[in-house]
Amino acid sequence: MFGLEVLLSVSAEIQAVADGSAQYSEAFKWLAAGLAVGLGMIGPGIGIGILGAGALNAIGRNPEARGPILQNMILAIAFAEALGIYALIVAVILAFVV
Repeated sequence: MFGLEVLLSVSAEIQAVADGSAQYSEAFKWLAAGLAVGLGMIGPGIGIGILGAGALNAIGRNPEARGPILQNMILAIAFAEALGIYALIVAVILAFVV
């Protein structure tokens, strides 16, 4: 959702630069924020997909171990998602502080 908001802001800033009413630094700031969140979410997205696939495969092979497998999967997903949250924080800092 934040990526869409950044995309719309970037397009508005680029249009303002084209009109001559804004500076390039403002447009590139939003572009950097969009790239930070977009590229920063690639790794966690792939990791969470692999974790989910592996957990479902393990549950399919051994349904009795469903509880511990799901607990470990949720814990690993939380660690992977933390990296994405850091990317979001960096993007917000780039967009509103720098």
